[in-house]
Amino acid sequence: MAEGGGIPGDDAALVEAVRCANLPTLMLVMMHLSGDAALLRGPLRPQRASLQQPDGGFTDAEAQQIREQALQVLRAFRDRGGALPALPSEEVLAEMMSFSLGQTIAAEYVPMMLQDMALPGSPAVPMPELRALPGASELRVLVIGAGISGLLAAIKLGQAGIRYLLVEKNPDVGGTWLENSYPGCRVDLPNHFYSFSFEPNHDWPDHYSRRDELLAYFRRIADKYGVRASARFDTEVVAASYDPQRMRWAVELRDAAGQTQTEHVNAIISAVGQLNRPSIPALPGLSSFDGPAFHTAGWRHDVDLRGKRVAVIGTGASAMQIVPQLAPDVARMLIFQRSPQWAIPIREYFQPVSAGEKWLLHHVPYYSAWYRFRLFFTNADGVHAGLQIDPDWTDFRRSINATNDRIRRMLSDYIDRELGERGDLRARALPDYPPFAKRMLLDNHWFRTLLRDNVELVTEPIETVTPRGIQVRDGSHHELDAIVFATGFQANRFLWPMAIRGRSGQSLSELWGDDPRAYLGITVPDFPNLFCLYGPNTNLAHGGSIIFHSECQMHYILGCLQLLLAGGHAAMECRQAVHDAYNARIDAAHEHMIWSHPHVSNWYKNRAGRVTTNSPFRLVDYWSMTRTPDPADFSFSGG
Repeated sequence: MAEGGGIPGDDAALVEAVRCANLPTLMLVMMHLSGDAALLRGPLRPQRASLQQPDGGFTDAEAQQIREQALQVLRAFRDRGGALPALPSEEVLAEMMSFSLGQTIAAEYVPMMLQDMALPGSPAVPMPELRALPGASELRVLVIGAGISGLLAAIKLGQAGIRYLLVEKNPDVGGTWLENSYPGCRVDLPNHFYSFSFEPNHDWPDHYSRRDELLAYFRRIADKYGVRASARFDTEVVAASYDPQRMRWAVELRDAAGQTQTEHVNAIISAVGQLNRPSIPALPGLSSFDGPAFHTAGWRHDVDLRGKRVAVIGTGASAMQIVPQLAPDVARMLIFQRSPQWAIPIREYFQPVSAGEKWLLHHVPYYSAWYRFRLFFTNADGVHAGLQIDPDWTDFRRSINATNDRIRRMLSDYIDRELGERGDLRARALPDYPPFAKRMLLDNHWFRTLLRDNVELVTEPIETVTPRGIQVRDGSHHELDAIVFATGFQANRFLWPMAIRGRSGQSLSELWGDDPRAYLGITVPDFPNLFCLYGPNTNLAHGGSIIFHSECQMHYILGCLQLLLAGGHAAMECRQAVHDAYNARIDAAHEHMIWSHPHVSNWYKNRAGRVTTNSPFRLVDYWSMTRTPDPADFSFSGG
């Protein structure tokens, strides 16, 4: 935003910017800058926002009318010096949000969105000032992982005046955006809200940016906040044991040379994530294969696949990005599919951010904040209600409610249009389960790639890998030069393979098995001062940025550290009854949600069918739960 809120440039710059604007966002800016709430009740109203309807659904004539009116408001604001108006009341803000999205937005969303949007004039989020509390100078925290959540933890600890050591197994920051460098790798959420709320980026080159741009963003953040000075790279946490006498953690570290060292810290924040340890199926004969075979998360840049016969095993998110990128250059592409996937067509998926859009984000007050709000809600809580199982719904295998059935019809029609007359492909590419029961994907020209002459979709189960290829159950043998595993990660093995032992000496991995549980996804009884970011039941399969969830969790963790220091305690531990009651709420909520569908397998569930990865709550619910830790939820010890 221009200094002091002023808009630079002449009328020509304004005209070009307004031409590129998202219209519902532009209307909110008009209302905000003019203070004219009457605009909310006018005849021009956006239709209900959705991923397929990002621009309000206006006719060309209506769009032109909106742009002309916006030009008048922006020109007047510029010419009177650009003094920002007072923040509207919460009632008006709720009305503005509802207007923009074409649906009623409850007032409970206003405080949360004010925090995330960082609107000028909104109440500041209280930052725990821990450095002023007794014992703060002696407190030392270990942060495990320098991905998105680990960077966040390091930044917030540093701002609060707490000493920390950041340990990362990789040679640099970035986490998943460092490790995943396969062709076509990009974010599957709009970038303008897949970013830290306190560090918006108005210069994303694409609406869904590529891996290199994302990695560059997180590296810039690390440099800006001086995170590297307190980081130890190429170093892995092997084990951590809690000493109940000293009330400290002893953490065994191992560097790239295999040398070990023990660090003693007061608290641990695990930011290792859920999707960081690749899962490669134990296929018979795999070790006999003569060519290169590797996982997408360990892409072999030294292997040239051009002109080769390549197998991609899996049809999930990474496969849907890789296959269309590789197919034009390989001699033959075989896709081994266990189950087909639903994929949403997104108009802006490959669309660059225009110069006019960037100008708006940089220079027009409130535009970036309101744009982020629309992306936030449309990609998150806006879809939550549609994931609830209707107990009276009759066609349960196909869909779970009227909204879900409408989405199924829309996506089925899209597949029909993409595949045309290829009924044989349609039968194999059309899922037989409800949309959202597995991770929803974005179409990356997947279906049209299946139509290529050099691409074959193989649905017969793999029987064995041979030195020269793959043999499937019907006896067919497919000659191959390379195998790529797009088979996901070991999502249920939280904090694995670290050996973590708590107050009683119990191993966390043995306690959890494949059924990990934590209070708020953050704390676990018997493991004092151990906090998780992106822990059990915090994955956002109903949409929303995991960055937002991590910010909620880190805010809560800082509140916990504040309780420790203010009370003169050495350790805090979640009470078992609190933990169990919360997880009972998790399970009760999941009983009514699509991911518990009994006829669908997904990586969200463990072997017993319990959903262990996903949060069943709306983001506004989780935000409310993590505002302030309740001392009654914990037992405290030491001093």
